[in-house]
Amino acid sequence: MDVVWDGITRAPERVERRRGGAVERATYDLIAIGSGPAGEKGAAKAAYFGKSVALVEQAPRYGGAVANTGVPSKAMRETALYLSGFHQRDLHGLTVTYDGTLTIDRFMHRGRMVRRALDEWIGTNLERHRIDVHRGRATFVDPYTVRVEGETGTTDLEAGVILIATGSTPRRPPGIPFDAPGIYDSDTIQQMERLPRSLAIVGGGAIGCEYACLFKVLGLEDVCIINSGDRLLPFADEEVSTVLREVMASLGVRFHMWDAIKRVEPGSPLALQLDSGKRLTPEALLVAVGRRSSVAGLGLENAGVQLNEHGQLLVNERFQTNMRHIYAAGDVIGGTALASTAMEEARMAIGYAFPLAGNYSLNDITAGLNSKSGPRPFLPLGIWTIPEISMVGETEQGLRVRRQRYVVGRCRYDANPRGMLVGERSGLLKLLFTWPDVQLRGVHVIGENACELIAVGLVGMTLGASCSTFIDTCFNYPSLSDLYKYAAFDALTRIDRGDIYRPPASTEAD
Repeated sequence: MDVVWDGITRAPERVERRRGGAVERATYDLIAIGSGPAGEKGAAKAAYFGKSVALVEQAPRYGGAVANTGVPSKAMRETALYLSGFHQRDLHGLTVTYDGTLTIDRFMHRGRMVRRALDEWIGTNLERHRIDVHRGRATFVDPYTVRVEGETGTTDLEAGVILIATGSTPRRPPGIPFDAPGIYDSDTIQQMERLPRSLAIVGGGAIGCEYACLFKVLGLEDVCIINSGDRLLPFADEEVSTVLREVMASLGVRFHMWDAIKRVEPGSPLALQLDSGKRLTPEALLVAVGRRSSVAGLGLENAGVQLNEHGQLLVNERFQTNMRHIYAAGDVIGGTALASTAMEEARMAIGYAFPLAGNYSLNDITAGLNSKSGPRPFLPLGIWTIPEISMVGETEQGLRVRRQRYVVGRCRYDANPRGMLVGERSGLLKLLFTWPDVQLRGVHVIGENACELIAVGLVGMTLGASCSTFIDTCFNYPSLSDLYKYAAFDALTRIDRGDIYRPPASTEAD
């Protein structure tokens, strides 16, 4: 959480409240709409540097989708791993199995606990920063005024800067009867009353793959993915995507690639007719085909804010909409739909909106908090499949499209003592270095603790690491972080033998 350091003298309160007819009015430096990762962190940064801030939240809980469905789904994953004994497979000659006698209430228990904790943490953070929270539905009255209609009345908020951080909701394709029993999206799946014996999932992206792994490890008899393309996780490095599919297949997940649902017939079980002519009869269906920006009802037309053809807010490199005092960050502008990315986008947006914020007599570390208005940082991706995947920077496909020379360094978990100790048989660390400067440009991890292990490469890229950086670094032994040293050695070996990707000679067609 953001921390308010001792010794900071805050600017005087600048909130003016006045009555205008039956509507109360209040003036602030910043209005943040939404209390998800982007809204909370953007509001906290502005308040930290002495700005008067109002935050508007319509939902009964703070945190947006990540706190109410995202993190709880990770808690479900950890519960499934614990109950199934998945982490103990093949270790010490022991086999741990789950007998399947789990009620949905018990399964969801940990997720509910985490959700309540996040709500409390966010509320405490907002109070610590003296942010005024307005509960209710936000609607633009004009470019500088947001009307909040709540249970206690109506308030008009005015500000010179507004941050839209209303997040996203699951995309619901037409023709699928989501009100029928057994049909879910990525939000409502957590409201199921019992675990089904079989589950079909539409979508081979992050959410679809995460739930496929979770439910198969938990012991469902049949889990299948219906995907319109030929690859899982098309944004990931192709090699990592291939490894994930192989692992999921070994768990028993089935795939219907280059296929789509043509018709859904409600019932028990459901009847799914695919474009290929196949007919599936799962007990439950999860549709995970992406998310759409939550902008309905905001009255953006009253503020003059424009959307793109996908219904997302158009922003420039400073996260400004076409109305330059209105900023947007997080899922509402599209992109990776990750909490970490949303937080950084909002912090950068506030740095641009208030370039002189934080002009206090503080040490260099404190002053550095205002540096988020500089170049965009490297943003990692974390996918909680089984095993985990995390990545940052370039993929091999991207480097080839740019006709960039590069060298790959790999180290598998089963060639690492700690990897063997945790029983990770399919894990892989893959580093991409451009040639001839041998600078680190991409890090890709699949395996146990991938979302933690990525931090070594992330910091390395931020500081301009090269191949020699990891060779010259002493890592704990045995540890998974030592994978970096041996992946770097692998890259060096490839360089010595000339195993460097060089783009084909340009042709007229190029």
